[in-house]
Amino acid sequence: MGLRLGASEEKVGELLQAYPRDSYQLSTKFTPQMAAGDSDHEVADMLAGSSKRLKTDYIDLYWIHNPADVEKWTPQLIPLVQSGKIKQIGLSNHNLAQIKRVNEILGTAGIQVSAVQNHFSLLYRSSEAAGIIKYCQDHNMTFFAYMVLEQGILTGRYSVDQPLPAGSARAAAYNQVLPQIGALVDALTEIGAAQQASATEVATAYALAKGTTPIIGVTKAKYIPSEAKAMALTLSPAEIDRLEALAQAANVDTKGSWEAPMI
Repeated sequence: MGLRLGASEEKVGELLQAYPRDSYQLSTKFTPQMAAGDSDHEVADMLAGSSKRLKTDYIDLYWIHNPADVEKWTPQLIPLVQSGKIKQIGLSNHNLAQIKRVNEILGTAGIQVSAVQNHFSLLYRSSEAAGIIKYCQDHNMTFFAYMVLEQGILTGRYSVDQPLPAGSARAAAYNQVLPQIGALVDALTEIGAAQQASATEVATAYALAKGTTPIIGVTKAKYIPSEAKAMALTLSPAEIDRLEALAQAANVDTKGSWEAPMI
């Protein structure tokens, strides 16, 4: 049975009641496809629901989860920032033209996008090719990279001989490309071994080296030292070139079905 809509926000809100509000930051999202489409205040309404469930008066970073209608939803963000209900605005799965347009609309009120969240990994670098990462750097916007490890296939745990568990969505999406990425995973493992690091840590360090902030799903405290290790790794330009060449040679497309092309 799936979680009831909003249940995760309620749980987070309950857990955070033990801590001062200024000791943490909250991020949640507006999903255009969940809006009814018949109100001029749908962003405000959805934000109010999230804030109530999270037991807070404001959201530190509020995401527009996809670019369904930039012209419609963006203006609704302005009064929410001006009233303090939102501190910063983020965009997820937007291309460069859409990001620029949102900034233009917000700019009429002296506001700009603070963060972008797109798929980025060694195997999927479209946000870099499209100039999105550079645009973020030039405009003081944080680029959050998700799927940095491509659902685990860049960790070294999986191979042709040890595929992802049969019957899973990950297996359906990735097992077929495991033969093509073998050389890349071997290189990640080899480069990591020279610094007593894992393939996972090198793949994460690569995303950091490209100017992104990886979104890491740390489900257990024991994984935290690994992320600290990734942050401490230094990849040489030659190592980065080698990894990118092997990724290109693998010739796999890991774009999610929910993603629009960035280029």
